[in-house]
Amino acid sequence: MAERSQPLDLQSVKKIKAILVDDEESARDVLHNLLLRFCPEVNLVAKCENVKQAVKFIEAEQPDLVFLDIEMPNYAGYEIVNFFQQINFEIIFITAYDQYAIRAFEIAAIDYLLKPIDIDRLKNAVGRVSANRNVEHQSQRMSLLSNTLQSNQLKNLVITDKGLQQIIPIESIIAIEAQESYCCINTPDQKHIASKNLRHFETILESLPQFIRVHKSWLINTKFILSYSKSEFSILLKNGIVAKLSKYKKAEFEQAIK
Repeated sequence: MAERSQPLDLQSVKKIKAILVDDEESARDVLHNLLLRFCPEVNLVAKCENVKQAVKFIEAEQPDLVFLDIEMPNYAGYEIVNFFQQINFEIIFITAYDQYAIRAFEIAAIDYLLKPIDIDRLKNAVGRVSANRNVEHQSQRMSLLSNTLQSNQLKNLVITDKGLQQIIPIESIIAIEAQESYCCINTPDQKHIASKNLRHFETILESLPQFIRVHKSWLINTKFILSYSKSEFSILLKNGIVAKLSKYKKAEFEQAIK
């Protein structure tokens, strides 16, 4: 049975209408209490125990935000995409620690909270929704998340480039170069600038053996190597891209390209 929640009466705060979906009553209560205490801008209008129940309330309430547990009976949280032609609300997933699921969230640029929920991360996630409600590509991101989790394969990643979200096929990435707090992602067709550091992409792509960190500033796709200079510690890649090779990475790199 879905539970109705009493909205907070704080007129000075711009409200975010929200629905909470989790099959565990205790988890629903914990998050509800955290929202009441730390996120007064959230107006929680319903608490649901499964996806099908949530769909009815989403259609009736038209929320701005859905907190969605990913592991539930009958339908996983990400399967909510199958019930709507377009996802026109923000989603913050809730999950127990699972490294692969977390990588899938990162790839799809979808926010998530780990159980037990960290208060600062909760406030930051809600703050991002409040500051920038971006549902334009939500259906694409949800489909990407669903495909990644179901196939257990990493095929695409989502980045924000100059304020626009871009879906990049992973197999098309030639190299990623660190540029201060940003990264330049090189593909055969263009360069993308992403506001993430190189470690972020190294973590996402670590399960794919063709990607190797060869320098503090370079992560390359070995499938695009054209030549390698041992004397200059440089790697020539497709599109005329020249990556630096650290002497500390030399042995690992040579083993990888054998």
